[in-house]
Amino acid sequence: MQHDRARAFDNLCQIRQFVTCTLCQKNDFEIGVFEITERLLTRRGRPCGVYFCLNGPRSVKLTAIWDAERNSILFYGSTGERFQTTKLDNSSATIDPSEIAELVQH
Repeated sequence: MQHDRARAFDNLCQIRQFVTCTLCQKNDFEIGVFEITERLLTRRGRPCGVYFCLNGPRSVKLTAIWDAERNSILFYGSTGERFQTTKLDNSSATIDPSEIAELVQH
């Protein structure tokens, strides 16, 4: 499993783009060809992150979880194995977990 160095993101859109690029590159998929969906994750009724799922060819599903509380992104392959963890730079984390629900719906 690869541990990526700290990365800085200013908003959820940048996180989406990074997740999409990472999942596509890992599997040699062309970026933008396959649909990526996302779901809000909650803990004790409060938003705490986002679950991303890239729906590839032949029913392949690749996933990533952005844990807003731990400020990291966990990437999983089609068989469920974690292949990368990316820690986000705390100094640039400007996305409040309470704002995630609104961001995911847009």
